Amino acid sequence: MLVSAAVCPCPPLLVPAVAAGAAPELDAARDACADALGVLAAARPDRLIVVGPSAGPQDLEPYPQGAHGSFRGYGVDVGVTLDGTPAGPGDRGGRSGDELPASLAVAAWLLAHVAWSASPIQGLGVREPLARERCIETGRDLTAPDERVALLVMGDASACRTLKAPGYLDERAAAFDAEVARALATADVTALAALDETLATDLKAAGRSCWQVLAGAAEGTSLNGSLLYEDAPYGVGYLVATWS
Repeated sequence: MLVSAAVCPCPPLLVPAVAAGAAPELDAARDACADALGVLAAARPDRLIVVGPSAGPQDLEPYPQGAHGSFRGYGVDVGVTLDGTPAGPGDRGGRSGDELPASLAVAAWLLAHVAWSASPIQGLGVREPLARERCIETGRDLTAPDERVALLVMGDASACRTLKAPGYLDERAAAFDAEVARALATADVTALAALDETLATDLKAAGRSCWQVLAGAAEGTSLNGSLLYEDAPYGVGYLVATWS
């Protein structure tokens, strides 16, 4: 059963070494993510599943605890490991097939930042976009009734909030992000499940598939939501929320 969930954005800029001189601009987002992970740890889960968007060829790609990733593609020789511990510069380790997609690499950095030790970890890359029904079915499959599962759900909202945003300005973006924020703040499973796939794709909202995995996992639960952070730096919507 799902006992807790946290939703965090996944820009590599959350990693200070990637952001460099601009790192302080996302300090509030990093602090909110750390607080969200504290809520997950307090739930004492048997297992933490980290779900994040992926550009890989597979609809769903599992990653074991200990899978490695890096931020070399963003100009820094920083490695991460999906186990709650820091990795050294350039450290990849493991099998090459375990290389984490960017969203899960950011999650690995966040978990290492708080020294996660509350439970075993596994990762799941979700191809974006993935059909709503498949996402919801995946979420249902993640939560076995005899296990206390927590989810860390990575994903950004729209990338079209300003003229300088990656997707340029789209007048629909602010309303879309506001509805996602409302759904996350109130743990509204129905609203998350109903998010418009086409609109999310138009707005480059990379978190849509993963939020709908959360919707499937949370069906039948009575979790309470809390929105810890909402902003759109660089024209991209970033949201941090917890369900517990």
